[in-house]
Amino acid sequence: MCGIIGYVGGRPALPILSTGLANLEYRGYDSAGVALSGEALAVYKTSGEVSALQSILPESTDHRAGIGHTRWSTHGPPTDENAHPHTDCTGRVAVVHNGIIENYDALRAELSDEHAFTSETDTEVVPHLIEDALDAGADPRAAVEEAVERLEGTYALVVTIAGVDELYATRQDSPLVVGHGEDGTFIGSDVTAFLEHTRDVTYVQDGDFAVIDDDGLALYRDDERVEPTVERLEYEADAAEKSGYDHYMLKEIHEQPRALRQTISGRIDPDAGSVDVEVDLPPEYIASIEEIQIVACGTSNYAGRYAAELLESTVDVRTTVEVASEYEFDGGRDPWRTLVVAVTQSGETADTLSAIRRAKRAGARTLAVTNTLGSTIVRETDDSVFIRAGPEIGVAATKTFASQVATLTLLAVHIGRERGTLPYGRAQELLDSVRQLPNAVQSVLDAEDRVREVAREYVDSDAFFFIGRQLGYPVSLEGALKLKEISYDHAEGFAAGELKHGPLALVTEETPVLALLTDGSRPKETLNNVKEVQARGAPVIGARTDAGDGSSAGAGPGGADASSYVDVDLPVPAIGDLEPLVANVYWQLFAYHVANEKGRPIDRPRNLAKSVTVE
Repeated sequence: MCGIIGYVGGRPALPILSTGLANLEYRGYDSAGVALSGEALAVYKTSGEVSALQSILPESTDHRAGIGHTRWSTHGPPTDENAHPHTDCTGRVAVVHNGIIENYDALRAELSDEHAFTSETDTEVVPHLIEDALDAGADPRAAVEEAVERLEGTYALVVTIAGVDELYATRQDSPLVVGHGEDGTFIGSDVTAFLEHTRDVTYVQDGDFAVIDDDGLALYRDDERVEPTVERLEYEADAAEKSGYDHYMLKEIHEQPRALRQTISGRIDPDAGSVDVEVDLPPEYIASIEEIQIVACGTSNYAGRYAAELLESTVDVRTTVEVASEYEFDGGRDPWRTLVVAVTQSGETADTLSAIRRAKRAGARTLAVTNTLGSTIVRETDDSVFIRAGPEIGVAATKTFASQVATLTLLAVHIGRERGTLPYGRAQELLDSVRQLPNAVQSVLDAEDRVREVAREYVDSDAFFFIGRQLGYPVSLEGALKLKEISYDHAEGFAAGELKHGPLALVTEETPVLALLTDGSRPKETLNNVKEVQARGAPVIGARTDAGDGSSAGAGPGGADASSYVDVDLPVPAIGDLEPLVANVYWQLFAYHVANEKGRPIDRPRNLAKSVTVE
């Protein structure tokens, strides 16, 4: 993996490919390259950033077709030789690839007697397989199809062949999308590759074979030509631009109030205490559920943990959260009474897709909570709920986390009301908390200058510990993840009560502790842990409910105001169960400004990718 762009049309291809690769930088990568199609292929590739590639590209060419790629290393280090596109021995075939060819060792051994390999990648077997098929007399399309039939694993492949005015593409468990423009046809790993050119797209499905030429897209499924389904994207190209912010991440942190309004819009009936999340879960099925399993990775997993706390209390049904890569459907569960919920921003996360397939094979009903229409997870699950957060470019997820939690909260209310286990008054409390989210988040964003000052004060610390209880625990995990992702500092999230069971040994005067002291996170008990770390000299940054009267979460032991127990006091609006989610915005801003002070590449942190499409 990581980013693919291709073009065939009436315009010079090189500027389109170059810009498309720059658009894909947010996905994370370590090398880049292009292959321009014509009577002979022109291939340019290098390790490093897209700017390094652009420095070796010609100023202009007459080519009207080509492919490009940004690579995130899986097989072999980031070198010029390992960069995509990869070619055959003759230089007439070029291939870009996302995914992993699992049987490449066997294929490479078979091919090595007659073919010279120049890289360490799994991808390079593909152009050599195509070369063999061409040499045996196959036409270009058949040659590509013959090669693909021999592959095992995951792939999104786009192929160009010298002297052929077509691109060939196919996928298996790795995304590809075709863009239909007025002056050409585009293909990419996601729409941001070509969004400024068109919003009319066709999502390629697993096993599809796409041929792109001057006439547009010819799509084949099960060896039969099918009419492509064209969808029009709802967001404009400028949704994927920085809009004056220094980084996409900061822009997306500030977009959270709008994203949350989009998440909530039209879904809440406050008078009835009910929601409509556009799912087709029959009432009799909802009543029969004995367990809800949430499967997800990374930030989505922490959103699932937050939701699980709410689901168990509102739905009155056992709820578990599994790291998708570790998931197995076992333990004597009844699949007919188990709802498996997959949470994934991209809808293409390989581990989450594998988990949902295991659940489906066991016979469980599946539901996706995702940000991406047309994604693989949507096609493979029984139902889907969209978080409506809009495009997220920064590798470190921010606004999608907030929208995932909000969406899952609405889902919890829907299931609880349908089961009859969530009283009207409690449903109204939860929905009122959701409705207050956008304004509450905005109030935290308005305090950014204060967070910047705190970040500067503690930027040189040895490590950072985040603590919280109940709903505050997954937010502490997420806060630590954000900081380590983009600042490269050591950061850990802990259940506050676990500090004294080991982690307290790490606490020093150089390890700030960021504590959640809001409703939903058992603040009075957490204050006891705050006193423990302060006794060891650690500074405490506290995000606490701004109760206004010294009551509830604003009060410490004996009624004392919590602000007297922390070194830095960051007030959170009192909105109920979702206060920890609001407090998380402080942790996002803190992570951003610590990383910015250190000069880190915030939108493209090292070794990470936005959409993890390999297991």
